[in-house]
Amino acid sequence: MNTMARSLYTLVISLALASPIFGQNRRPLEIADLFELRTVGAPSISPNGAWVAYTVSDLDIDADRRDVDIYMSSLTDPAAEAVRLTSTEGSESSPRWSSDGRYLAFLSSREGNGSQVWLLDRRGGEAIRLTNYDGSVSSFTWSPDASKLAIIASDADPNDANDSDVREPIVITRLQFKRDGQGYLTNRHRHLHVFDVTSKNTEQVTDGPYDDSSPAWSPDGSLLAFVSNRTEEPDSNANTDIFLTKPRSEATIRKLTTSEGSDGSPSFSPDGTFITYVAGGSPSDIWYAPRYVAVIPVAGGSPIHLGAELDRNGSSPRVTPDGEYVLYLLEDEGNRHLAKIPISGGAVERVVAGERTLSSFDLDKNGNIVILESQPHYPGEISRVDLGGLTRISQVNDKHLATIKLAPVERFTAVSADGTPVGAFLTRPPGEPEGTELPTLLRIHGGPVSQYSTAFRFEWQLFAAHGYAVVAANPRGSSGYGFDFSRAIWADWGNKDFDDVIAAVDHLVENNIADPNRLGIGGWSYGGILTNHVITKTNRFRAAITGASEVNYLSNYGTDHYQRQWEAELGLPWRNLDLWVHLSPFFRVDDITTPTLVMNGEVDWNVPALNSEQLYQALRRLGRETELVIYPDQSHGIRRPTYQQDRYERYLAWYDRYVKPRIPTASY
Repeated sequence: MNTMARSLYTLVISLALASPIFGQNRRPLEIADLFELRTVGAPSISPNGAWVAYTVSDLDIDADRRDVDIYMSSLTDPAAEAVRLTSTEGSESSPRWSSDGRYLAFLSSREGNGSQVWLLDRRGGEAIRLTNYDGSVSSFTWSPDASKLAIIASDADPNDANDSDVREPIVITRLQFKRDGQGYLTNRHRHLHVFDVTSKNTEQVTDGPYDDSSPAWSPDGSLLAFVSNRTEEPDSNANTDIFLTKPRSEATIRKLTTSEGSDGSPSFSPDGTFITYVAGGSPSDIWYAPRYVAVIPVAGGSPIHLGAELDRNGSSPRVTPDGEYVLYLLEDEGNRHLAKIPISGGAVERVVAGERTLSSFDLDKNGNIVILESQPHYPGEISRVDLGGLTRISQVNDKHLATIKLAPVERFTAVSADGTPVGAFLTRPPGEPEGTELPTLLRIHGGPVSQYSTAFRFEWQLFAAHGYAVVAANPRGSSGYGFDFSRAIWADWGNKDFDDVIAAVDHLVENNIADPNRLGIGGWSYGGILTNHVITKTNRFRAAITGASEVNYLSNYGTDHYQRQWEAELGLPWRNLDLWVHLSPFFRVDDITTPTLVMNGEVDWNVPALNSEQLYQALRRLGRETELVIYPDQSHGIRRPTYQQDRYERYLAWYDRYVKPRIPTASY
């Protein structure tokens, strides 16, 4: 490793929240800007360290679809113009360089019927389709000598070969029988294959009633690591482990990790003697469980959990080229940093710190690092990590953002009813003078185990551009603040987290920022769930928007895809009925007086629309002011661009109607 590469591992970059630039010619952000801003992803460094390939995604409002293409930028000349490598109507993803740098492989669905691996020759020419699996390819990785690919591909769907418009009956025998975005789950599974790039021959390495993922080659190409749940009843638990096998069919498969938690994201050390991975916590804690980085000998033995004393989630671990450290993403109180820790254990150090959120990074054999990071005033962009700081490599959104007057985002800490500190973000309307009491929107994040962070949030900027202050808290249940903070809402939704989000609002009222008579609330997924709790407990909000929410938990069991998590946290509903009813806001719907907009995707199997329908029906029956909006053919995430536009238009119209007017409200 060269001197600069060695030094950059100890580099710490610490910056305050970036301040937006206010130019005379800048204008407020509008909904239409959603279709001008693009999303950068999946950075991959070329073997010679000269280039980084990445994806760029944009929403095409005219075609009403999302388009994803692959670009390439110079790492040695950041001022050079980016090179667009693909330009099709299909979406491309997962660019991966061959070890000799000759080829760039990627996934594409450009010919329909799922994704396959395609290949670009760096010497020029069009991309060619490399694989032709009956099922869709979900992931792949090059062998060290660039002769083979390890591929995860799904079993064929019998209906793909059915020329009739009438689909075959769906026969289900699995315990976990549905999944949002996938539909009903039959006995089709994802398996590991090895594909020879020259001969185009493929060998299926794994089979059986299991789903395999995350393939990783050993440095000498003799072993493959992968992740799988191979318990007797995989649908009843989340006990994934790391397995090892030789890259050929009928080879012995050896289980490497043995914990009952969810182990994943394996990566070999450069000498092939260790694997670093993400170790899940106790399965009894389901999504509240901490996720720590760990290392384990390839020969087997006890793992070493790295940085566990820090009590923060880690992800995407990679061993440095000198074999001395593990680099990984560290989630911490509204940020996500790049951290390092000695492979044998020790203190955690930040490599890239400050008020920023890293979503991914890549590392080459010479120690060069690129990161994909966002700050409150720009979406994710790629930067090179240098000895003296960061050098921006991509400028995908800079030109467009230069025309927009963005709102300032600041942190603050509120104190909850029991004295618990609650981290939160405030976004003010751009140019609004201090001392003005503003109509204020409390927006609640999903999860519940998630966090608002220092990443760019289009929604905050949109509301602020339309004159609202936006408060976004990380209440108990959030990640990034330690295990106890996250698990504090166990089987107690809408209690401590209610106190926490209300404390954030009260903080702004007490500091003469939020107008107490012009408050709104809303969120999507768990953000909608907690909104439902809030409006049953207080009438201080003049409008609510609850999206993709649960309200009657009894109706969710067996209709959403969370049966295992429901059972772990609340028990079986027919055996623990009182708790299920007690926690469900539906049975306190009489207390709701807040005008409430209810929204959902028609085919959302994460949080089925039936909960939204029940809430709307109850509110309408009680004569409350309410509307129900269902987006056709949409699952938990609203994907269609015209529907995304419609949702933002309805957000603004609902809040403008009820929150913005200066009309005195009843005391609370």
